[in-house]
Amino acid sequence: MPKLNSNYDNPNQTINIISEGTKIKGDVVANGDIRIDGELLGNISAKSKLVIGPSGKIEGQVICNTIEVSGYIKGKITANELINMKSTSQIVGDIIAGKLSIEPGAIFSGSCVMNGGKPADEPEKETPKKVQ
Repeated sequence: MPKLNSNYDNPNQTINIISEGTKIKGDVVANGDIRIDGELLGNISAKSKLVIGPSGKIEGQVICNTIEVSGYIKGKITANELINMKSTSQIVGDIIAGKLSIEPGAIFSGSCVMNGGKPADEPEKETPKKVQ
C-alpha cells in the first residue's frame, strides 16, 4: 500500500495560522511555522519561523528560531537566529537575538542582546603581580 505524502509527515513543513478575530488565552507550542494575525495572551514557543501579521498581537514570552514582526508584542522575545521588525511593528520588552533587523518606522522599547545572548569577548585583564 503506497504511503500518502502530507504535511503531517514532516512537522517542520506545517503552517499554523491564528487568524484575525481569534483570541487565545494560554500557551502555544508549535513544531512548524506559525502565523498570528489574531491575539495571543500567553507564551509561545515555535521551533521554526514565527510571523506576526499587521493585526497580530502577543502579550507574553516568545521563543522561536526566527521571527518577522509586523504587529505588536509585549514581552520578552528570544530568537536563535533573526528578529525582523517591519515598519508597522511595535515591540515593548527585552529581546535576545542572533541578528536584529529594524525597518524605519518600527517602534522598540526595551533592551537588546545580540549574538544569542553570548557576552562579547572582553580583553584579558592583567593579573596583579606579587611584589616580594
